[in-house]
Amino acid sequence: MAALRLPAELWLRVFTYLPWTDKLRMRCTCSRFRSLLDESSALWRGFSVLLQDPSRYNRGFWRSLARWRVRAVRLRAGARTDLQLLDSRLPLLDSLRLDRWTEREVRELRVLGRLQRLSITSGCAPLGELDFLVPLSDQLTQLTLCNVQLTCPAAHLMAAVTRLRRLTSLQLHHDGSLRIRTLGGILGHLNLLTHLSWTMIAYKALPQDFFGSAHLPDGAAAPQLSHLQLLNYDAAVTRDVLQPLSRLRSLSVLHLYSVPGPTCHLQTWLTSLPELSSLSVHGGHPLAAYAAVLPPSLLSLTLSVDLQPEDLQVVSARAPGLEHLHLEPWGSSSSLIKLLPHLFPHLRRLAIRHHGVSGEDFLLLQELKHLHTVEILDAYHRPNPEEPSWVLYEPSPHLLQLTCKLQELTNHRVQTSRSPSQTVSWSGERLPKPTTPVPTAMLCCFMAACRTEPTDEFQPPANSSPGGSDRFPPDLQDPRDSALGSTPKQS
Repeated sequence: MAALRLPAELWLRVFTYLPWTDKLRMRCTCSRFRSLLDESSALWRGFSVLLQDPSRYNRGFWRSLARWRVRAVRLRAGARTDLQLLDSRLPLLDSLRLDRWTEREVRELRVLGRLQRLSITSGCAPLGELDFLVPLSDQLTQLTLCNVQLTCPAAHLMAAVTRLRRLTSLQLHHDGSLRIRTLGGILGHLNLLTHLSWTMIAYKALPQDFFGSAHLPDGAAAPQLSHLQLLNYDAAVTRDVLQPLSRLRSLSVLHLYSVPGPTCHLQTWLTSLPELSSLSVHGGHPLAAYAAVLPPSLLSLTLSVDLQPEDLQVVSARAPGLEHLHLEPWGSSSSLIKLLPHLFPHLRRLAIRHHGVSGEDFLLLQELKHLHTVEILDAYHRPNPEEPSWVLYEPSPHLLQLTCKLQELTNHRVQTSRSPSQTVSWSGERLPKPTTPVPTAMLCCFMAACRTEPTDEFQPPANSSPGGSDRFPPDLQDPRDSALGSTPKQS
């Protein structure tokens, strides 16, 4: 009880270091912590909420969200009246993700006068028209259409999108049925667009004007695109096609085939973009096919490809200043980790798998003098070798010992984290330690709609009812889908 008498300023300082799950745990321990957490909206900056049937939640629930100044909501399978309710209960709402909504229901989006970021995913019915975007043309800065069947003509889509003159980020992921010859019209009309994610499954070879004309008329502005993500990519390209992308700094390519064709098209991209600072490659040709043409300007590199230790030596020679490395090879990582301190001495952030890596090799990461974060991509273990189907999605005691030892050896300069795909579930007043994997259908996706950084999301319980307490237990997860600059699910 003596701890409760500490100054409020000290507790608020402590709370700033807690993840969302621990903040919610602390909120349920006593009325003082609950009051402190609810009255400090800064502690909840970036927090978002997952709702289904918003009308069932009580006033205490909405009052808490309003105190936290929640600005981002994910809404599942709702009705038009739900949008009106959100507008009245959450006056600061500016980010919205709609899952499994129909065309008739999304027309009510016009009531959200502050909406800036909109994501429509997993549509349960085809979208034949995009007229619902017209009232939002002066508001939206980010738009995502992911895993949505578009039956409207390509010209109709282009007309609707190009009206969104304030748009800075556009993601369009579909099944390949949409045929748009070039992106020049979009890039030419949306002068503020800097982030673009596009499904490329329908393209076999990119036409000369795919990204616009290389020779702009007098007075025309060059495309401002700085981040480009290509999904299901396997299209031939020439250097002339890529000339309009002179400002591109980040490229992410998710290849259509894990067994590629004879030509490595990525070579053309890399030789045409000499100032690229961030590259993410998933699938396609082995690293050896393009390692020798990586631009020296690279600072961030994500590799989920087939690679060998000698390939990393080539990468080190080509990009000596690399600061961020996400290494997820198709084979084992056991022989790669010990090479990193020598090959990439300037690393600041590292994401790796640890299974198969010896403790001695893992602790060699202390030699990276600039390293501050190590992300473990496979923080799970099987506690009983005789029961291989029993998997605990939490760090093993061995991994915890290794990470603690690494922190000690670096005087706590290096911090370790788990991959955001790992899940913590809460189904009652207390948060138990996770013991078994939660079925995918039960997981709650934690991201503010269309944001470039992954965020956590809060889900109230299914049994919330009017008149009940607003001490709602969430299901928490922090995945990286549907955000530019991260690895999305291919749709």
